Amino acid sequence: MDILPFLIDFILHVDKHLADFVASYGTWVYALLFLIIFVETGVVVMPFLPGDSLLFVVGAMCGVGLMDYGLSVALLLAAAVLGNQSNYTIGRLLGPKVFQWEDSRWFNKRAFNQAHEFYERHGGVTIVIARFMPFVRTFAPFVAGVARMTRSKFTFYDVTGGSLWVGGIVTAGYFFGNVPWVKHNLEKIIWAMIVIPGLLVMFGAWKSRRAEAAAAASRA
Repeated sequence: MDILPFLIDFILHVDKHLADFVASYGTWVYALLFLIIFVETGVVVMPFLPGDSLLFVVGAMCGVGLMDYGLSVALLLAAAVLGNQSNYTIGRLLGPKVFQWEDSRWFNKRAFNQAHEFYERHGGVTIVIARFMPFVRTFAPFVAGVARMTRSKFTFYDVTGGSLWVGGIVTAGYFFGNVPWVKHNLEKIIWAMIVIPGLLVMFGAWKSRRAEAAAAASRA
């Protein structure tokens, strides 16, 4: 199976794939979920994994007793925090030379630039806000490492953002994921989780570039 069609199908129908996995492999689902969240947040070349929708569906499955709520939140929070720490470390080791990289199959330069612009504008709070923004979520800790944010400061924002992201979305899925209307419109909700934050990031980046251009014109 081609990887791209499979990923798209997995993201849009994560509820069905996850339910099938639980039915076939039982508690191994926790290891799979840990790996997905860790890779999405910890490997800068994997920003397309289904973080938000996955957390929501996990909460819904906890709500009907197929998974344990406390264990799920604890493991996924650990994966999110450790993933960001890994990503930060990679960025810190690579340093500013990343700005010279060209767009490629393994490096989304546009996403990196958007995350960097967001970081320049909002500072450390970016690590918290970016948790709820696909693509930026993967690049924000990397950018913090490149910018040489201190480990202690980064860890504070990392744990805070991870707690709000994992705890908030899993809990939302727990209480609302099994509501008939939500189940019937889950694919649309997943699309909204992907598209709306992406549009907000692009608008913010456009606004930032426009402000910079206006400032440069006024100095000329």
